Amino acid sequence: MKPYSQIATTSRFSRLLIGLSVLVLFVVLMMQTAAISRHQALQELQHKTEADLNRYIITVQQKLDRFKDLPKLLSTHPDLLSILPHPDTEENKLRLNLFLEEVNDIIGASDTYLMNREGLTVAASNWSMERSFIGGNFSFRPYFIDAVAGGAGSYFALGTTSQQRGYFFSYPVYSNNEVVGVIVVKIDLNDVEDHWNDPLQDILVTDNDDVIFISTRPDWKFRSLTPLSVEDQRRVQESLRYGDNPLVSLDITLREPLMAGVELVTMKPAIDSDAEGDNRNQQQYLLMTQSIENAGLNVSMLSNMKVVDQKVLAAMVQVAFIYIALMLLIWVLRVRYRLKLQQRDFQLREHKALEESEARIRAIIDHTHAGLITLDEAGTVRYMNPTAEKLFGVTADELRGQYLSPLFSEAARTLCWRYIMDETTDTAELTIEADALRKNRQSFPVELTLGRMSVAGEKLFMLTIHDITERKQYEQKLRDATEALEYRVQERTKDLVQINARLMEEMTQHRNTQNELIQTAKLAVLGQLSAGINHELNQPLTAIRNYADNGLAFLERGKLEPVSNNLMEISGLTERMAKIIHPLKEFSRKSTNCIEPVSLKQIRDGVMSVMYGRFEKEQVKVSWPEGVDQVWVMADRLRLEQVFVNLLTNALQAVSDQQDKVIAVTTHSTEVVTDIFVRDNGPGVIDPERVFEPFYTTKSSGQGIGLGLPISQRIIESFYGELTVQNHHQGGAEFCVRLPCAINQTQQHTVLVDQGQ
Repeated sequence: MKPYSQIATTSRFSRLLIGLSVLVLFVVLMMQTAAISRHQALQELQHKTEADLNRYIITVQQKLDRFKDLPKLLSTHPDLLSILPHPDTEENKLRLNLFLEEVNDIIGASDTYLMNREGLTVAASNWSMERSFIGGNFSFRPYFIDAVAGGAGSYFALGTTSQQRGYFFSYPVYSNNEVVGVIVVKIDLNDVEDHWNDPLQDILVTDNDDVIFISTRPDWKFRSLTPLSVEDQRRVQESLRYGDNPLVSLDITLREPLMAGVELVTMKPAIDSDAEGDNRNQQQYLLMTQSIENAGLNVSMLSNMKVVDQKVLAAMVQVAFIYIALMLLIWVLRVRYRLKLQQRDFQLREHKALEESEARIRAIIDHTHAGLITLDEAGTVRYMNPTAEKLFGVTADELRGQYLSPLFSEAARTLCWRYIMDETTDTAELTIEADALRKNRQSFPVELTLGRMSVAGEKLFMLTIHDITERKQYEQKLRDATEALEYRVQERTKDLVQINARLMEEMTQHRNTQNELIQTAKLAVLGQLSAGINHELNQPLTAIRNYADNGLAFLERGKLEPVSNNLMEISGLTERMAKIIHPLKEFSRKSTNCIEPVSLKQIRDGVMSVMYGRFEKEQVKVSWPEGVDQVWVMADRLRLEQVFVNLLTNALQAVSDQQDKVIAVTTHSTEVVTDIFVRDNGPGVIDPERVFEPFYTTKSSGQGIGLGLPISQRIIESFYGELTVQNHHQGGAEFCVRLPCAINQTQQHTVLVDQGQ
């Protein structure tokens, strides 16, 4: 039979070997998972990038094809020869400028202009602007050189006059088979910078020198994908193609070609990155490049590799979870098997071990000598016998005059000090079992007895210590040996069964709770929507009643024309009610197709047609800003009318107790949004933070149920806008409706001219 030490060494070596094998298998599995998942994710990203790149190239190609033949068509117009090579009259020059302006508006170009054979601009669509092209000489431009030579020209550059980017199409103007001028159409290809909203993809448009002139990253514009030589950089700068921009290259630190037109690049994400060589500021991209035929343009798409890294990480986490769960299952099964073996072996040795334990315990008790420690009235050590010194590994001189704290555990110290400090305790001794501490901080169990005594009138304490280490070991074995192992197995099995049952119960409860919450949310939304529609129908019904009463009065007077007008208004309101009811079928879901440019004049006319009767009856003065027909926003007209009817109704109720009842509507517009303010001179809002809560109202019974403002807020948010309220510093409540701006037909000409060369 092998010695126990040899068996233990073999067992430890076996466990170490198994653990090492499991770890190596885990590392290999993770490496394979990472390699396979990265390859698949990279292929998916490459396919998506190629599809997006082709879609954008097709869009750009279609736009170029739509404009490329327009200069040739315009060159045939007879009015062009009336001012070439020099204008005959100012009237002819003005007529041609107006013609080019009209053409430019119709075709949707940035600018359209005419140059004579020397490159001097003699007519332009932006003739009325401060930075007009008229008088400018662009003979150095390649598109002019190509057109003067008799061919069609095309070129992308930064405008020298407007400093705006554009793509130029040119064509010669002939008179008696001789080139006498050049007609040019400039278009804008920069839509991608405003409409591309994928944060993980960037689009670059470059010329044949790899200079970036269109980019979704503003800090990448007028930089190059590859470093330019000194000669190429001087040539591009002398052509004034990109003004005085320095044309430095992107900070690409590593290129890894994958196939033709596709490569992995590593670069710093910003111009102002940290110190050189700091890899923490570098980002990896998939770069794919294609050329646009006959345009001299290259389109590149940069896809962030974060998507690939996230998919690789997700795959590794899933595989690691499965692997760890499998290893844990194997470990549990192995532990259970070992416990069964130990239980069987224990049953064979049980009787012999019990007999030996009893004999040893009796021998220890018969031959054990107690340790004695004497304490003074303050609880400090005065004397220790040799047995106590041997038990604790210290001498009496080392502890004399010190407290008992270094000798016992915290629990034992607490009980002893409570006994020593309690003056009311009788003469009964304190006997406890506790953990004692040797000098090397090794813990061992003892039985201590603390009692009072008096020597020559001095109050002392006697502490008796018995080392019960062996007794504790063998007594515990004697009491618990029969059921210890079996109890452990039963408890582990019981815990696993209880945990499994509890998990199943929690999963069932979670599913039931989730279904109940979903059903409750649906019923709540349906109730709010139904109540809101009932609230909104009250307004047009009131208007219909007023129109009907007015029509009856006019009919009695024989005034048929007002009767007809009232009936037409009633018909419009019934159609409005039908549109209000329609969203109930969609269960609060709105189609995005209804969002379109809406004039504030339309809103004013619709709202006043519904509310004018109540305003006249209550003698309320409502003021609208001048030029409401020039204010256009993106919204649904019917829904926006509902919002303003609700706001004006609330304002009407707010000023009901005022002597001068005034409601003012004002606007403030920027390039992006338009703010429409509705202010009254009432007492103001009591609690602005709660006015948009459903069913919250401060109105008296019968005047409202508290759903108008929450419904209005949801309507404005569906237009990507915002509805807020505050108390005005001059008094009264002020509601602000913020909506995205829209460009109407009368403003389109001005915007196109402002974006010119």
